Amino acid sequence: MRADLGLPPVGGRRTSGLRREEVAYLSSVSVTWYTWLEQGREITPSRQVLDALAHTLRLSAAEHAYVLSLAGYPAPQPTAAPVPHTVPAALQRLLDALAGYPSYAISPDWWISGWNTAYEALYPNVATVPAADRNLLWLVFTDPYLRGLIADWDDSSRRLLAEFRAEAGPRLGELPYSRLIERLREASEPFCRDWESQDIRGFSSRERVFRHPTVGDLHLEQHRLAPSDHPDVHLVIYTPVLTTDAPARLRRLVEYCPPQVT
Repeated sequence: MRADLGLPPVGGRRTSGLRREEVAYLSSVSVTWYTWLEQGREITPSRQVLDALAHTLRLSAAEHAYVLSLAGYPAPQPTAAPVPHTVPAALQRLLDALAGYPSYAISPDWWISGWNTAYEALYPNVATVPAADRNLLWLVFTDPYLRGLIADWDDSSRRLLAEFRAEAGPRLGELPYSRLIERLREASEPFCRDWESQDIRGFSSRERVFRHPTVGDLHLEQHRLAPSDHPDVHLVIYTPVLTTDAPARLRRLVEYCPPQVT
């Protein structure tokens, strides 16, 4: 740790950690002030100082957030990073374990990053569409199969777009988002119309109806979960509405092996 911080090794010490004086120096605070902080005296450290201490002490993101919370400050904003379009292996196993329920994962930019066989049976094109086009918003507004599958496509597509705007709003100026919006403007007249409405809406679990060409109308409840260890990945899970014949139809759907649709 000392070498990483540009400090020389100290011989004769039993531990390799930092001295109090060194922590204070590297964090740009006085030794007296840092001693008071260690002793739990009534002082009010600024966020800037706590951030500096977290950096000096090489705290993890969780440790850093915890220290800030003790002083009444919000957690630090995550560092911007490329959005992964492949679901983590553990989450893919979870999707697979939900074998009887159509489920998929989406990244923060709404690319579909993973799905299970039940979802592929519901929407076969998810497995054959080019990866560059496997964006939920793009597919809803450009794939005729989805337009026929979603019973209330007009209302659902508008609602989906309002949810996307609510979630992506702060990042709409970033290149991946602006490219997606521009492509949709060129490809879909309904998208152009609904995008100009500026509607914003938060996600809520609700009943959906899908008109599958083989098993007929499926009344499903749509839910979305964010795993605590991968909060940027959302799992969308469909469960049957028990007051309908959806459980039996869903079982037939899962048993049905769909042809490859292009």
